[in-house]
Amino acid sequence: QVQLAESGGGLVQTGGSLTLSCAAPGRAFSSYTMAWFRQVPGKEREFVASISWTGRNTYYADSVKGRFTISRDSAKNTVYLQINSLKPDDTADYYCAASSRIGWTRTYPNEYDYWGQGTQVTVSS
Repeated sequence: QVQLAESGGGLVQTGGSLTLSCAAPGRAFSSYTMAWFRQVPGKEREFVASISWTGRNTYYADSVKGRFTISRDSAKNTVYLQINSLKPDDTADYYCAASSRIGWTRTYPNEYDYWGQGTQVTVSS
């Protein structure tokens, strides 16, 4: 069982930055593709970024390319999402997810096996 716990959300002004963290204790974490999704109430959960189990390969939604950076520290069993140049449209609950499937370009929520509880990011204009 992989339990994920996000942190780092908060209220930030337009143009600001945040770093979200996702802790996943246990050896199982090292073999999973990890990803970040976000969701606004009333809308579907949206893929943001993913990273391969080795950490060498990443994949981003077009809407966040150049502003978001996903990374992982296997020694700490933690995945990060660095968010720069925040916009009001980035306001959402951000979720960490883990997938046991092969490949790091998985963008559909049903391809992920485990989820965290989410951390809220609010960007003020």
